[in-house]
Amino acid sequence: VVSFSIVEGSAKGEQVTQGCDPFAQTQRSKLQHRRARINQQINKEMRMRAGAENLFKATSNHKVKETVALELSYVNSNLQLLKEELEELNSCVDVYQNDSESISVPMIPLGLKETKEMDLMAPLKDLISEHYGEDGISFEKEIKELMELRQAMRTPSRNEAGLELLMEYYNQLYFLDNRFFPPNKNLGIFFHWYDSLTGVPSHQRALAFEKGSVLFNIGALHTQIGARQDRTTLQGVDRAIDAFQKAAGAFNYLKENFSNAPSLDMSTASLNMLVRLMIAQVQECVFEKVTLTSAQNDFFTQLQIAQEAARVEEVYLLVHQTMSQAHVKDYVPFSWATMVHVKSEHFKALSHYYAAVALCDCPSVSEADFPEHEKAFVQFHITMPEGPSLRLVLQDPEERRKLGKAHLKKAIMRHEEAMRIHSLCKILRKMDILQEVLSFAHKRSLSKYSEIDHEEDFFETGDGPLSVFSAKNKWCPARRVHLARGENGFGLTLRGDSPVLIAGVIPGGCASEAGLKEGDYIVSVNSEDCKWSKHAEVVQLLKSVGEEGVDIGVVTLQSSNGQTEPSCWPGSQLGFPPEAQQPPWFLASLLSTRSGG
Repeated sequence: VVSFSIVEGSAKGEQVTQGCDPFAQTQRSKLQHRRARINQQINKEMRMRAGAENLFKATSNHKVKETVALELSYVNSNLQLLKEELEELNSCVDVYQNDSESISVPMIPLGLKETKEMDLMAPLKDLISEHYGEDGISFEKEIKELMELRQAMRTPSRNEAGLELLMEYYNQLYFLDNRFFPPNKNLGIFFHWYDSLTGVPSHQRALAFEKGSVLFNIGALHTQIGARQDRTTLQGVDRAIDAFQKAAGAFNYLKENFSNAPSLDMSTASLNMLVRLMIAQVQECVFEKVTLTSAQNDFFTQLQIAQEAARVEEVYLLVHQTMSQAHVKDYVPFSWATMVHVKSEHFKALSHYYAAVALCDCPSVSEADFPEHEKAFVQFHITMPEGPSLRLVLQDPEERRKLGKAHLKKAIMRHEEAMRIHSLCKILRKMDILQEVLSFAHKRSLSKYSEIDHEEDFFETGDGPLSVFSAKNKWCPARRVHLARGENGFGLTLRGDSPVLIAGVIPGGCASEAGLKEGDYIVSVNSEDCKWSKHAEVVQLLKSVGEEGVDIGVVTLQSSNGQTEPSCWPGSQLGFPPEAQQPPWFLASLLSTRSGG
């Protein structure tokens, strides 16, 4: 017996199933209707393509073949445009976000699979009469209720009532399978569903396809409910965690129990990717919960936040690798893969930022607390950095500041990489919230860097003039750069003696605006030769200049083919030219030098 709740509908007196929202023209329902329309158009174009391909194979008339080939080209072009439009709709994650004015990183929800209407009346009545020996007409009411339930679950509301509606129909399918789908008889019922990612239609006689598609929609609806939560509150973040966990559970159950699905979105590779994506979004919510509940500004708290951010980075990196696989990347929306990549870089930057806060803003470790702090610090690092002893780093404020500064340099590089990747995707560029989050985090790290920066940090033996200016190296002709001093100094860091190396250029600082780059060697200051000068001498010359600024001469080492040496451009492996890069500050190398400035 089928039973489900109904509520009064509009003024016309329709009865609407509880959890069904077929009339409300919300942004989300409009999106679903557009998806359904595109799915129908894709289905039509695919039928036309199949007919044209069959005609092309069957005919031997040359002119007919030319005409059919032209028609195939036109149909394929239309299909490509429709699939691009569907991908853009799948990328409309902002429609599913919460309406709160608070700023939080958007999550990735899934759109629901669409399905056609079905008439179960005749097949089920015939089976009842034939198999059970009863008059099928006597069960028309119950069959009609089942059909109404199926119709209602095509448009579930985005809340618990919508989930209950999908679960109710899923449970009815279990009983339907046992009582009305005998293994030795084919009822001739085709279940039609559209792929949620590609829009390609699929159909099977097997009731398992219907059950699997409904289960997929249960998981997808959980993702939409999770995405709409206000995660700036504990209640909201807990609900989001619960929703994304249940989505992961639904997709994982589908992967383990439903095989040979005809649609790509229900393939093992796709479901594996979706499970990992949901786990990553759960981990991101856990990070947000830790930041909400961590009121104390102590070493352990900040280091815990840094560790949680590092975990988020790791899981998103795994998701990005999964989305980049050959059999997945062809149909996963580009905006999804880009957002996952952006989040990986963003949370890596946050990990370094909070590590810097733990080192620079929290009191030095007492002798009694040293063992616990040492344990927490060791757990945070995969490999211990070279340089001063751990005891000195944790107990000496100056060493903590220098290590914190190294973390901030790494954070700034990661922030800018996240912003660069974000700028490559047209759809993400339209998401003001995500851009605002990335910009805020970047500015915060820059501000913290300026706060702890000391110009006099650098005292490190470099390669020396004989190794730099030798026959094995080539270098650019010296170029003259005018450098002004800003509110936060020159915006560069120096290292080594004879000649002094520009080891770092602060993004947006005076040195960066003047055109100086990491890897340049200073050979003159106000026309005074400095190729053989000590570090302290060059620093003193720069500090003594007035408001008029200073003219410095710099050279850049080149390889034998005239290209800038990779060692001068540590970011060259990222695939973009030196002038577009910021240095990837490797922690170990920084800690083996006395960095700063």
